[in-house]
Amino acid sequence: MTRISFALPRCFVVLGAALLLLTGTGWSADDKDQSDIDKRLDASAQVLNEIMATPDKAIPDKVMSDAKCVAVIPSMVKVAVVFGGNHGKGVATCRTESGRWSAPAPITITGGSWGLQLGGQAVDLVMIVTNEDGMQHLLSSKFKLGADASAAAGPVGRDTAADTDWKMRAEVLTYSRARGIFAGIDLNGSAVTQDKEETRILYGSFIPFADILSGKVAAREASEPFLAAIRRYSGQAKEHGELKPASGSANTASR
Repeated sequence: MTRISFALPRCFVVLGAALLLLTGTGWSADDKDQSDIDKRLDASAQVLNEIMATPDKAIPDKVMSDAKCVAVIPSMVKVAVVFGGNHGKGVATCRTESGRWSAPAPITITGGSWGLQLGGQAVDLVMIVTNEDGMQHLLSSKFKLGADASAAAGPVGRDTAADTDWKMRAEVLTYSRARGIFAGIDLNGSAVTQDKEETRILYGSFIPFADILSGKVAAREASEPFLAAIRRYSGQAKEHGELKPASGSANTASR
């Protein structure tokens, strides 16, 4: 009896296996990218919660309640690019015309040698935009601290008196935390830009910075822990039925 074989040539089998592997790798990469931005949002919320949980070392309540925008960069690291520098990724949100906080916009910050004063290790950064001019610089999607927008190390202590001149001195107040030490930091010379690739991952397509930060885009569910922390410390928690203590995340979406 003659046996009929339907076996495919080996080259086709190998090619098919390679295509399946590449396709699977692509799916894995997409999932990983989405996971990374979600983790960054969670890490940014955790940075704020931990900083504000220590009243004598926290960002003053007055600074938070008057903030036009807030940006958090968790674990910025020192990198070696020709002469060395610093690079980090984070998220920013701004108050909309309604007074609510916008959906978060992914950002990157690249700077010079300032990280050396902290030993060069990874640091958490927080930037508070204090006035309309600073907000417009941020909405432009690219600006340099100290050149386009004045920046200064921010005051520390949740009960710091409201009569300080911080609002007159700088459009952006800057803070850092490393090895448990939290203090104002000089970020002059650092460039802040929109992270276009992370924006595509977070929202499914590229959306201009100004559209996101002006409230034209709905926040994704993954953004809620970060936005809940922002509302909590800017004095909006009661409006959303959220608790004041720095723990957990709320179920109410920011719109």
